[in-house]
Amino acid sequence: MNYEDWEKGVPKVIREDLLWKMKVYRLALFLSDICWEDVSKLAKDSRTKSLSNQLYRSTGSVATSLAKRCLSIVHVC
Repeated sequence: MNYEDWEKGVPKVIREDLLWKMKVYRLALFLSDICWEDVSKLAKDSRTKSLSNQLYRSTGSVATSLAKRCLSIVHVC
């Protein structure tokens, strides 16, 4: 999947969020979506199960951290 195709499939409710205007936020969401296949493969092998959990949490936290940072900036202003 490429970024352009992925972006077309993002639900409207997400695309209407103010965070969507930030390319870095969109890329963070894309990262967590494209990593899902890798996470699923890693989880099937007992040797890499903990790695799959770490990958899932870390890629998902990028967009979350951006959102939290933006909220903290808005509350300061």
